[in-house]
Amino acid sequence: MPVMEVESAPAVAEASNAAPRAAIRLAGLRKTYGDVVALAHLDLEVRQGEFFTLLGPSGSGKTTTLRLIAGFEQPDAGTVELDGVDVSRRPPYARDVNTVFQDYALFPHMSIADNVGYGLRVAKVPRPERARRIAEALELVRLPDIGDRRPVQLSGGQRQRVALARALVNRPRALLLDEPLGALDLKLRQEMQLELKRLQAELRITFVYVTHDQDEALGMSDRIGVFSEGRLEQVGTPGEVYEQPVNDFVAGFVGTSNVLERDGRRFTVRPEKIRLLAPGEGAEAGTVREVVYLGAVTRYIVDLDAGGALTVVSQNLTTTAEDAAALRGRAVSLSWRPDSAAEIEPKEERP
Repeated sequence: MPVMEVESAPAVAEASNAAPRAAIRLAGLRKTYGDVVALAHLDLEVRQGEFFTLLGPSGSGKTTTLRLIAGFEQPDAGTVELDGVDVSRRPPYARDVNTVFQDYALFPHMSIADNVGYGLRVAKVPRPERARRIAEALELVRLPDIGDRRPVQLSGGQRQRVALARALVNRPRALLLDEPLGALDLKLRQEMQLELKRLQAELRITFVYVTHDQDEALGMSDRIGVFSEGRLEQVGTPGEVYEQPVNDFVAGFVGTSNVLERDGRRFTVRPEKIRLLAPGEGAEAGTVREVVYLGAVTRYIVDLDAGGALTVVSQNLTTTAEDAAALRGRAVSLSWRPDSAAEIEPKEERP
């Protein structure tokens, strides 16, 4: 399979001991819509060649951030830098980034080849070069023989691949993806997640990916920025964000978490880290209130004698649905390793 030439690729081949440079730097970004503060004050660096995900619920500021990077919106304050150059007031066409949307945004009256090559034609790339790069881009997304078709003749997954090819054919330094898999069914979405990771690793282009799906973010990203109410709550690797959340919001939004206060400590422990034991064998005593059998795992809700409740998830290595159900109403005890508990702070109150 041919590998597309990417202008930013040589930078990736710098000496291995050099610190990764910032492909995108956002400083003091603020954006409001009337009385609504979409972004309060955002400072963020995305490294060259990384897969960075903006994760958060609807209205948290992640899509606004992406639109500010793309140039579709202008910040009220702060700057957007691409490769060290301030582009805050440049229009979208003058920024070396491309965007992929959830709705594909393909031209229905054009062939697939013409859709993919539209930006090249606008840029007046000669026809032979344009044809070569269109074929290369379609090969890259594993759709080499569909150039003569129309978008209506393709499946949702194929249309999303074409949208990717169109975004990549111009060889951008960064690719911005706004919930691009949201319209696909679960199986196809999982397949496309693998394809996106493959493309990003192969091309070594910086990806900035917007999603509200925690599993998607954890499975695809080099680093994750967790957004809430127009602010960035935490930035870290998937492991750091999941296992060491900084506050209640991150702990509760990224996966399922339990928050407890004991002996003046406030901490979180993930359900899969907790062992369900016979009475007296663990540190916390309680009663199983609810049992949810999910095939590969079972989820237990345990009301604690000392107050509060914990969610426990156990693999069904030898447990049957009947075995799990039999624990409902039973006294149990719970235990976890000390390093499985991460101390957290309450989410900062916002003015």
